Amino acid sequence: MGLFGKLKAALSKTKDGIAKKLTSLFSKDKIGEEFYEELEDILISSDVSVKTAMEIVDEIRDTAIKEKCRDKDYVVSLLKKELFETLDYAEPIEFTPPVAIMVVGVNGVGKTTTIGKLANKFIKEGKSVTIAAADTFRAAAVDQLSVWADRAKVRIVKSDEGADASAVVFDAVTSAKAKKTDVLIIDTAGRLHVKANLMEELKKMDRVLKREYEGAKIIKLIVLDATTGQNAYNQVETFNQAVGIDGIILTKLDGTAKGGFIISLSYELEVPVCFVGTGEKIDDIEDFNAQEFVDALF
Repeated sequence: MGLFGKLKAALSKTKDGIAKKLTSLFSKDKIGEEFYEELEDILISSDVSVKTAMEIVDEIRDTAIKEKCRDKDYVVSLLKKELFETLDYAEPIEFTPPVAIMVVGVNGVGKTTTIGKLANKFIKEGKSVTIAAADTFRAAAVDQLSVWADRAKVRIVKSDEGADASAVVFDAVTSAKAKKTDVLIIDTAGRLHVKANLMEELKKMDRVLKREYEGAKIIKLIVLDATTGQNAYNQVETFNQAVGIDGIILTKLDGTAKGGFIISLSYELEVPVCFVGTGEKIDDIEDFNAQEFVDALF
């Protein structure tokens, strides 16, 4: 299955929900104010925020009135255009070596699996990769990450459970610089975004990274479980306040009918989606493409 096929399959629940409601809406065969209100409701029911849904529908309504067009195919094309521009609003990230990627997120979002997939992806692109096992908080976290490092055939820098996470980051940076590694991926403890002490640990790791890895591009990516929906806002905002979030990795899209939340999340927080997990296998991660995402919804 190709890239678009994987994404389309992952978004099938969200697509089914939108498509069914749009079909019902267009069957009324009347494009007026009531139509636009219902279109807004359809977007909100797919977990697009009220604010973003209103802005998208306002743009569609204004354009349709200006063009004096009431054709439903034209309205759908306007909807797709607005969704794309909303998703494409945030500045994209270039992963130009040397680059250090700190991966953060709450418990249970698939962070360890995602790091293994990312490492494998970069290796296939011809880049050298080192993983830093800085999740010294959770039992067996280092062992699990070691399994993924072995699958991806990349080096891993690790320490004992309970060790200072910042010391692991320091050792990993020293190793990456010595071996001229292209990509350093840093695992961090999955934490509740309300745990102040763990957030302070993240800040410390960030300071060590900035101080010790001069000349490297430092990127902080948050892993989000798509089934979380609008609750992901609080996660991103809290991590953003702690260390600054540069981009999003989206997992478990296939488990929700409300994948639309990512449209408003990326737009309103001006944080781009960088990668999407499309399955459980090591190759099931893709660069995010706004146009393919929108096309997969229709």
